[in-house]
Amino acid sequence: MLRKNSFIRRNWWLAWLLVLPGVAAADIVTDWSLITMQAIVTKGGRAGFVDFAIVQASVFDAVNAIDRRYDIYKVDPTSPRRGASPEAAAAAAAHRALLGLFPEQAATLDAAYATSLAALPNNAARAKGIALGEEVAIAMLALRANDGRSAPAPVYVFGTGPGDYQQTTPFPPTGQPVNTHLPGVTPLVITSVAKFRAYGPPGLTSARYMRDLEEVRQYGSLTSTVRDEMQSEIGRFHTENPSQFWGRNLSNFVASRNLGTLRSARLMALLAFANADASIACFDSKYVYSFWRPSTAIQSLVDPSWVPFQSTPPHPEYPAAHGCAGGAIAETMENFFGGHRVEFAFNSTVTGTVHDYGRPQDLVDEIADARVYGGMHFRNSVLHGAAMGRAIANWIDHHALQPRDKGLH
Repeated sequence: MLRKNSFIRRNWWLAWLLVLPGVAAADIVTDWSLITMQAIVTKGGRAGFVDFAIVQASVFDAVNAIDRRYDIYKVDPTSPRRGASPEAAAAAAAHRALLGLFPEQAATLDAAYATSLAALPNNAARAKGIALGEEVAIAMLALRANDGRSAPAPVYVFGTGPGDYQQTTPFPPTGQPVNTHLPGVTPLVITSVAKFRAYGPPGLTSARYMRDLEEVRQYGSLTSTVRDEMQSEIGRFHTENPSQFWGRNLSNFVASRNLGTLRSARLMALLAFANADASIACFDSKYVYSFWRPSTAIQSLVDPSWVPFQSTPPHPEYPAAHGCAGGAIAETMENFFGGHRVEFAFNSTVTGTVHDYGRPQDLVDEIADARVYGGMHFRNSVLHGAAMGRAIANWIDHHALQPRDKGLH
């Protein structure tokens, strides 16, 4: 766990080294999850975690089709599977799915694919795996073709009263918050985002809200005199592009477990489903409650000159998206490995440091601190988001990719 005065510092070269697929990834599944992350970040578009989940779903269904140890997700291919190479199936599925999502990146993706195939024997097993992977990915793309990711973003009308979400600085040139379309995107596994909707921020006159407001005012200010060096580092650590941060660190986490191709594919898919569905549900709640950010609240109620330590993301405050994702990912880790004691390390290219965690909850706790220290969120928003994420991950754990032999995991 990252504790006060004990966080681990690493040199810049090590933090960037961990980004490279050939260094961190232990199998072809996590090699391609890193390639997927890079494709999403290069695009710079919206709903990257949904794109990530589509690729991981394709990889899982392709690899799992070979011996059917788990329930299929969506696609049951008809291509011959006996003796097929799971590595070739994984690479082909990821490559074909990415081509469908990012056709403009074909040259880069084709080069990575050629490298993957060159490492495998050029035989019938490889050919069968390729056929499986391509069939699954093409079908998966068709299933997600009209899932709402490309729908026009609804026009958002800002409120003006106490508690209403208002523009913060900086803000997109469009003058509109981001991801207003996301509540309309079809989830990957859960059947209803409303079922998991957060129960709402505390009232503006409540003792809880006043405590949270004062905490952010003191610790989240650009000129804070109470936030120490470690707390500042934590606040900055979690400001990396989320698609890049989660994509890289989850890929490295799965690679470090040495699970083999199929189990790696299953864990990557479960993590991707949890992150995507928690994020979709999170933005549904955000645009239901449209709650103001700490900078707006503090400037309106306490100190007009107050400025947050880190830039405030351009979307409503409650619940915190990092909390939703962090809770979902932590619960998925715990469910997969059957307990709370899962040790791992994440790195951030913003700070160039590596943080060690003794259990997934340590990551969630740190995220709650980070969003307060950065001045972007009230603590209750992160906690409510994490609870939502955990509930969604548990639902997914009981409804997706179940072992056909109940003795397996």
